[in-house]
Amino acid sequence: MTSNLTQRIWKHKNHQSEGFTKKYNVTTLVYFEQAENMESAIIREKILKKLRRSEKIKLIESLNPEWMDLYSILT
Repeated sequence: MTSNLTQRIWKHKNHQSEGFTKKYNVTTLVYFEQAENMESAIIREKILKKLRRSEKIKLIESLNPEWMDLYSILT
């Protein structure tokens, strides 16, 4: 969850953020959701984190079947 997705993805693409994305070189944004407020974003994030990998893949592919990098639509 972030209040500035463009900045967050830029940091990941430029290896400015520590953690999972830097360790595994994750630099492609294939899915995102917008929320009305922080509380609903946190609730949704918790739901998504509990999904099985197969369910996450189905969710991504339902909206982005080509797994295109969505960063370009943000900038």
